[in-house]
Amino acid sequence: MTPYEALESHFKKIADLKHISSIMSWDESAMMPSGGGPARQRAMGTLSAQIHDLATTGDIAMWLEGCAGLNLTPWQQANVGAIQRDYNRAQCLSSAFVREQTEAVMASEQQWRTCRAKNDWPSMLPALKKVVELTRTESKLRADNTGLSPYDAMLDLYEPGMRSARLDKLFAPIKARLPSLIDQIIKHQETRPLLPLGDDFEIDAQRSLGLNVMRVMGFDFDHGRLDTSHHPFCGGVPEDVRLTTRYDRKDFLTSLFAVIHETGHAMYEQGRPKQWLSQPVSEALSMGTHESQSLLMEMQACRSRDFINFSAPMMAKAFGRPTHDPAWSAENLHHHVTQVKRGLIRVDADEATYPLHVILRYELEKGLLENEFEVEDLPTAWNEKMNQYLGLSTTGDYNNGVLQDVHWPAGLIGYFPTYTLGAMMAAQLFSSAKKTIPELSAQLQCGDFSALVSWLRKHVHRLGRSVGADELLKQATGEVLTPDAFLAHLQQRYLP
Repeated sequence: MTPYEALESHFKKIADLKHISSIMSWDESAMMPSGGGPARQRAMGTLSAQIHDLATTGDIAMWLEGCAGLNLTPWQQANVGAIQRDYNRAQCLSSAFVREQTEAVMASEQQWRTCRAKNDWPSMLPALKKVVELTRTESKLRADNTGLSPYDAMLDLYEPGMRSARLDKLFAPIKARLPSLIDQIIKHQETRPLLPLGDDFEIDAQRSLGLNVMRVMGFDFDHGRLDTSHHPFCGGVPEDVRLTTRYDRKDFLTSLFAVIHETGHAMYEQGRPKQWLSQPVSEALSMGTHESQSLLMEMQACRSRDFINFSAPMMAKAFGRPTHDPAWSAENLHHHVTQVKRGLIRVDADEATYPLHVILRYELEKGLLENEFEVEDLPTAWNEKMNQYLGLSTTGDYNNGVLQDVHWPAGLIGYFPTYTLGAMMAAQLFSSAKKTIPELSAQLQCGDFSALVSWLRKHVHRLGRSVGADELLKQATGEVLTPDAFLAHLQQRYLP
């Protein structure tokens, strides 16, 4: 067995254990009874520590060194590069630390579900403080290992190669342009009628509608399923993708577009290079790239007038509404799905206000890791930035403020910027796809996603980690990431 073959064999074992871990994580969020929490925390801590031990064994360094003299294919070389990167950045953590962090994060996430429902910040505080303390320790260990700042060391986990200095430059035009643009859009939309759709939509009908739209988009139900959780997400593995949504009887559009969003993630997973699925090179390139696939489907494609022309009759039929009712016309439904308003909740935000929600969280989590303030200060800091960016107050309203997202309780600090990076990538990719596929508009009006999905398979999904984010975008669109396509998209859609 060559050193490269030894690496592949070793990482097949790791992939199998990650498969188990991913399904257990989905089950914990979607199916596990609340009393199962402590036992699941221990089990996941043990499993995470074992995976970490396998990922940091000294044999990997020996095998990597042995690969230097081998005649490898480009994909094998890319796999070696991905393994080398993962090995280097895992070395700074001990398996004992990984176990402790896994158990703390799972306990914190389970506590969050209870505390958010009760608007109970004081009871959430101890668990969140422990997670932040552990993340600060991790960020310092990673910073010492990489030479990066603590925040950049964490950001690099989710968006390899991205640095906060570049983030600030990418976000600056958006941060400067959006407040006045949002004012213009809201003023413009006040002149158009918005007919109400009602306020009672059966959950079973919402689920059926979501499943039908997933089929139209091309989701493979032989290798995935839709369930319900406190917070919509996509998990599992490419061969068995698990996505979830949550339902509100008063608002079917929120759950529907959460399904569409998570289906975008799921189709990225289902489209990864199948012959490499047991190897690191097959994994999604970055969380920004992942988010680009969900937002391209949700915002660019499915909120377009083209797709609403197709889906309006589906929506009316799902809830037994007459298609000739003006409220259920494509025009009125399109007004609903493109309505811009300042709101408290990130996941319910329109695409114009959404980046301000993300920038708020980016600035807060960066401040946390750089010790500019403590966890106790988060509600006040949150309220100040919410007032600054969106003119809204969250004083005392923790469940719509600092408790609304699961990310920090789940230890995902450094993750939030990838949402707006994904929105920028989505606009850039969709603009290029439209140029490449002149008939795309007509296809979406017929509910035909095949050409769009094929284009994404070629330019994003099947590349895995074989290229970097800038190279992927340059190949697909002709340039590296910029905010230009995103801002142009907002201008064209909302202020034509």
